[in-house]
Amino acid sequence: MADKSLDTLYTLNTPEGIDLTLSPAGVMPRLLAWLIDSLIRFGIYTVVLIVLAFLGRAGMGIALIIIFIIEWFYPVYFEVFKQGQTPGKRALNLYVALDNGCPISMSASMIRNILRFVDFLPLFYGFGLISMLLNRRFQRLGDLVAGTVVFYKEDQNLVYQQTSEPEGQTLKAIMPPISLQIEEQQAVLAFYQRQQHLSRERAEELAELTGLLVADAPKEQKTMYLTSLARWIEGKR
Repeated sequence: MADKSLDTLYTLNTPEGIDLTLSPAGVMPRLLAWLIDSLIRFGIYTVVLIVLAFLGRAGMGIALIIIFIIEWFYPVYFEVFKQGQTPGKRALNLYVALDNGCPISMSASMIRNILRFVDFLPLFYGFGLISMLLNRRFQRLGDLVAGTVVFYKEDQNLVYQQTSEPEGQTLKAIMPPISLQIEEQQAVLAFYQRQQHLSRERAEELAELTGLLVADAPKEQKTMYLTSLARWIEGKR
């Protein structure tokens, strides 16, 4: 893993009373992640243009619309539905989250990515680079407005370690029994990511508070059930 200077670490106190230590990612790993994502998008654009070029002007018009959608919603999709990780961030072991440590919301992701054009000014992310160098969390302007930070993702299994699941196996994904709003999905994911720091009793107590969401779970296995729901929300089906 890339070197992480101790003076960039900061600690957050979660609602569960847990001290969560996070490490913001610096300029170079974020630049490398951006280059990887840019190459992926460029490859997609090339294929789209080649395929639709045969349709003449109409094809080029469709291609431009597709390129516009991918350019602006490619990062939003991965940040919201893939644990804050675009393919580039995943390759560099990074993820983006809210500055309080919670998973990024749709609105925050939209804001930070829409403001990329401001960060890009005056040339090749000039304002964004200056902003990152002037604050300890390395936030570009879009991050400051959206309240987001790009963190290093620790090398650890986020599945609850004190469950009775078979060794070497992970819990299967289960579709939530009720429809969840985006904020509720984010809350389940936040619990999923933090439960490893809780005692078994405290995790079960918090899981019990979700009410109908874990009503079908066996007694004393509500944490495992909530973990399975989180895996479904992540798309691990």
